[in-house]
Amino acid sequence: MSDLRVRFAPSPTGYLHIGGARTALFNYLLARKEQGTFILRIEDTDVERSTQESVDAILQAMDWLGLSYDEGPFYQSDRYDLYKNKVRELLDKGLAYRCYCTQQELDAKREAALQNGGKPRYDGTCRERTDQPDAPYVVRFKTPHEGSTAFNDRIKGTITVENAELDDLIIQRTDGNPTYNFVVVIDDAEMQINLVIRGDDHVNNTVRQIPMFQALGYQVPEFAHVPMILGADKKRLSKRHGATSVMVYKELGFLPEAMVNYLVRLGWSYGDEEIFSMADLIEKFSLDNVGRSAGVFNPDKLLWLNEHYIKTGEPARLAGLLADILEGQGVAVSGGPDMIAVVKTLQERAKTLVEMADGARFYFEAPADYDEAAAAKFLNAEHKGVLGLTIKHLSSLSSFALEDIENAFKSVMEESGLKFGKIGPTVRVALTGGTVSPSIYDVVAVLGKDVVVSRLQRALDAIG
Repeated sequence: MSDLRVRFAPSPTGYLHIGGARTALFNYLLARKEQGTFILRIEDTDVERSTQESVDAILQAMDWLGLSYDEGPFYQSDRYDLYKNKVRELLDKGLAYRCYCTQQELDAKREAALQNGGKPRYDGTCRERTDQPDAPYVVRFKTPHEGSTAFNDRIKGTITVENAELDDLIIQRTDGNPTYNFVVVIDDAEMQINLVIRGDDHVNNTVRQIPMFQALGYQVPEFAHVPMILGADKKRLSKRHGATSVMVYKELGFLPEAMVNYLVRLGWSYGDEEIFSMADLIEKFSLDNVGRSAGVFNPDKLLWLNEHYIKTGEPARLAGLLADILEGQGVAVSGGPDMIAVVKTLQERAKTLVEMADGARFYFEAPADYDEAAAAKFLNAEHKGVLGLTIKHLSSLSSFALEDIENAFKSVMEESGLKFGKIGPTVRVALTGGTVSPSIYDVVAVLGKDVVVSRLQRALDAIG
């Protein structure tokens, strides 16, 4: 076991989105590679927006992606006493202060600063106050005004900010609740996190948090800020670029291994390799190969990976996933053909499990009606003889193995004098309702003798 301790700390104010999932994955992979500890912390201090539904959705998404954690989930809402004690500690040491400025006063200060060409930040009015009037107040951290704050980012290199640029951050609101930047410092320190891997939209938070670590006497962890994920238009990824919630992709028929493989390549590379199993990633992942420039989300690449994992997937596992989707669509699969056999006929053709389910429906439900154009072309008086001969030769089979089925069709061709190209489409429309399906021999074998003969007879009756 190494002493590496990393964490993923989502806010439960919505579903787990693509960027959050990638952050979780990077933390997970490094922890597994170095045999460290991966901790899950739920940052639910935003009381108004945090919901149990969002917590459940985050946990489900991590479970689906296979990102198991070693400790947690810990909830910040369970740790308020600790945070309040730390606020008191800073007040007692003179490293924080009560600020009584009203919102109107703060707005006026901000406006004045902007008009004078300055930054709209708090001017320290209450910083040296010693009286404690009976009025509402927030608690602010006394950020050092001299010198600079610097840290060596494991991805971006050295980052330095002059302390004079930093604000006296609010660490406790008027209602007594602590703020995000403060509780993150305490949790990372108390949970002994020694490497914080998070999105580079947190760089500004990091330079504000480091002085708090120091003021509280905590060891400052290492930091690694991973680049943002952008849409194809190079703007920050949002709903207009497609689904941003991880679990929506499950509903769309994507496999978790495709999503993991895709996420890791948004900002990390290993030579020219594109296909990685989780075991490969645990062996090969390192922060050294995380780029500094933003990753661009490409749905086509994700679809390509998903198609690859469906084609190479274990049919028995895909069969279970396919059954779940079909049943969710109201298709009764019990009593139908063997699901593994169904999957094997569709694996080469489907890009998603939902697409596979669409292609599989005819196996479980006889076509309620036939595609109009296909029926006009292939289910007419001219094709009655072909249907009759096919029924005759398939009915007479004692074994319904693929070889026997092929021989039966050869007999139909010999007796009718027609090539397979004239027979196959008629049988396909009769069995599936349309002109697109896997190989007709495979379809016949999977449906089984009774179902095939019954559907062919129905088509023959429909021609009248």
